Amino acid sequence: MELTAITLGWIGLYAPLALGAVGSMIGCLRGGMAACGAMLEVESGYGRYVGVAAMPSSQTIYGIVVTMALPAAISPENSPGMFALGALSGVALMVSALAQGSACAAAINSSKSKPEVFGISLAPAALIEGFAVFAFVFALVLAGRLPS
Repeated sequence: MELTAITLGWIGLYAPLALGAVGSMIGCLRGGMAACGAMLEVESGYGRYVGVAAMPSSQTIYGIVVTMALPAAISPENSPGMFALGALSGVALMVSALAQGSACAAAINSSKSKPEVFGISLAPAALIEGFAVFAFVFALVLAGRLPS
């Protein structure tokens, strides 16, 4: 029983980073594919498409910080909380990165045809980032309540 609890604690410790990175990879892939397609159709402004495609990478950074905020010593007393906090925050970061990648791809596609909507087309991606920040901040707050 104790080994199972410790194993779950280790999974929870690494989950925010691993799941956030998976979401960021796929999100950046979606945005990057849209950026490459846009660059074939326009004559300038390539940098902004690449920058937008990289937006989902922030969820990996949030995952790193959450992982570092969790207790370093894993015990049977803190393992269930670490598993729940790490796994759920990791899932939230992964899904937000996936959704943000799709929103970024849509923004790139719309702004290549109509450059004047570039800024406003990023609003959905920014809203999704806000939800990732909520999950990130509350994971940090709750990490401070875990028994050490």
